[in-house]
Amino acid sequence: MKVILQKDIPNLGDAGDVKEVAGGYARNYLLPKKLVIPASEAGKKVIEHQKRIIKLKKEKRKKESEKILENLKDLELKFIVQVGEEGKLFGSVTSIDIAKELKSKGFEIDKRKIMLDNPIKQTGEFEITVKLDEGLNANIKVIVDKEQ
Repeated sequence: MKVILQKDIPNLGDAGDVKEVAGGYARNYLLPKKLVIPASEAGKKVIEHQKRIIKLKKEKRKKESEKILENLKDLELKFIVQVGEEGKLFGSVTSIDIAKELKSKGFEIDKRKIMLDNPIKQTGEFEITVKLDEGLNANIKVIVDKEQ
């Protein structure tokens, strides 16, 4: 049975591809989950329309990400924390803390998009990468300083 994929399906193909699959697989799994539509002229028109909509949404997300990137470019986040001997923190600065600070500055960024290998456990300046949509990355400066 020929079908048009509506979503990317691992080991089968990407959205918009026309594939030949077993009839039972299509009727019992793919069609009920709305992962495919039968290959026909009407189906092809639907897929082309969906591709145009996806392209427009992608362009919009990219423009929004570029605006956020421009605003994050010169941003510095400063954390004042309690410090023990040798400049080690009582606790740490994590991606959650950074996300909260970004939110207080007006940026709604998910903590999972903040690329922090390990929590920051000492004072100093750190360069942190924030992943934005459409493959854009912003670097922000995080300054961790001790409490006076």
